[in-house]
Amino acid sequence: MIDAMPATRTIFLVDDDEAVCHALATFLEASGYRVSVFNSAETFLEKAGDTAGSIMLLDQRMTGMSGLGLQEELARRGTDLPVIFITGHGDVQMSVKAIKAGAINFLEKPFSDNDLIASINEAFSCVDANRKHCELIQDLRDCHARLTAREREVMQHIVAGRSNKNLAELLCVSDRTIEVHRHRVMKKMGADSLPDLVRKYAMCQEAGLQ
Repeated sequence: MIDAMPATRTIFLVDDDEAVCHALATFLEASGYRVSVFNSAETFLEKAGDTAGSIMLLDQRMTGMSGLGLQEELARRGTDLPVIFITGHGDVQMSVKAIKAGAINFLEKPFSDNDLIASINEAFSCVDANRKHCELIQDLRDCHARLTAREREVMQHIVAGRSNKNLAELLCVSDRTIEVHRHRVMKKMGADSLPDLVRKYAMCQEAGLQ
């Protein structure tokens, strides 16, 4: 049984074959998706607008810019849009290149409805995971911004494994002062344990937060 996704899920369908577009759009809309059809890569780039939370079904060989060309252009623009290639002219080299560039799958026509829906579900899972990651990073940014310069320094030493006594000696303050700083760091970072703080500190570094 095919699991349909909510109608709020948008799929951009880019294919210059009108018959294919009509058939796919009809099937996907009946399955609960919102479908936006474009007959060329150029038209998509010109008119698509906001793509957040969406995915793309993309034909490889089209008049004008190819599917791979559009994928490269989206990457150049920093557009994080999961792509599923659909093509009647695929080959191993082409599919490998597409997957290496971040495509979710490379489906050769004719493909089954189940294979298509499975790929679409995988693509939307990537959308959800990316959204959750972005929300987590933003939350960390907000937490990090609440730290004072001294608290950030203390946090750096804490995750490096320094004891309160050793850190107090290093910073020329009392053990009690370090305990207060440590408590504030844990609270502001929303960390419920040292391993949790270490994990969040590592994510802060990955996000470029100092």
